[in-house]
Amino acid sequence: MRVLLTGHKGYLGTVMAPVLTAAGHEVTGLDSGLFDECVLGPKPQDPPGHRVDLRDVTPAQVSGVDAVIHLAALSNDPLGALAPELTYEINHKAAVRLARLAKDAGVSRFLYASTCSVYGASGGADLVNEDAPLRPVTPYAESKVLVEDDLHELADDDFSPVYLRNATAFGFSPRLRADIVLNNLVGHACLSGEVLVLSDGTPWRPLVHAKDIARAFAAALVAPREAVHDKAFNIGTELNNVTVAEIAEQVVEAVPGSRSRITGEAGADPRSYRVDFSRFRAAVPGFTCEWSVKAGAVELVEAYQRHGLTHRSFEQSFTRLARLKQHREAGAVDDTLRFV
Repeated sequence: MRVLLTGHKGYLGTVMAPVLTAAGHEVTGLDSGLFDECVLGPKPQDPPGHRVDLRDVTPAQVSGVDAVIHLAALSNDPLGALAPELTYEINHKAAVRLARLAKDAGVSRFLYASTCSVYGASGGADLVNEDAPLRPVTPYAESKVLVEDDLHELADDDFSPVYLRNATAFGFSPRLRADIVLNNLVGHACLSGEVLVLSDGTPWRPLVHAKDIARAFAAALVAPREAVHDKAFNIGTELNNVTVAEIAEQVVEAVPGSRSRITGEAGADPRSYRVDFSRFRAAVPGFTCEWSVKAGAVELVEAYQRHGLTHRSFEQSFTRLARLKQHREAGAVDDTLRFV
């Protein structure tokens, strides 16, 4: 298929593009380039693409493709707190505008990267499935719910949106993110010998490796229409439903000589949920996630050591909020986060 992959120069997109290419698809990227240089190790070979802000995509840039995989977004909760109006403008309004352009251009399948954080504080010990009440507690998660609702209204016989609610990602990507939980804890452990947890460690987190996310999108791309049309799917595995304290324990095992310290200084975290991932396995027979939390921690340790992770790069280059502040202070972007 001819696939337009938005966010192809991001953490997930850099992993997903070669997976799609290896499956035989013709991939074109679309990315603003905000995090293009956030690379640990050799710079990846990106597919050809459009350098454009998501809010400024033109009809010509979505024409001639069979499917759109939409990853591009302001992609974490601290960014949403910094500029909630931009989070809604980019993550919600621009995403729906892209979908409308795709539909008008005759694109048949639109895979949307949503998130399990739409469940917010689910409460109780039961696994939440895709029919559970949505209780987003951040602008980032709220924007995802809004997009799912609007894409549902666009769905018809010719336009098939699919909502893939990814668990919290982990694992190595050449365009690293250090501000997601496992990647962050492993980085702290490698650089300081300490696995530092600022919450009380009790919240539940479902985790999924970036490569398993890529494989899930590749599977959804070619799944029978009736199996995925206008449906939401949790992406991950029940084996990786873990508490933050358990994640810390896995990191201690992966980083020789490290120790865990849970401070609780950040207070109670309202985001706590355990997730049921069986619907996607039923819709796409044969799909299973391959990566455990422990294997991901070991992979990260090896990559951090091989590529020479430093305190400065960990805190500045690979933390999304810090990177955007650098762009602003350098005058590279304006108040709307567009390049000037």
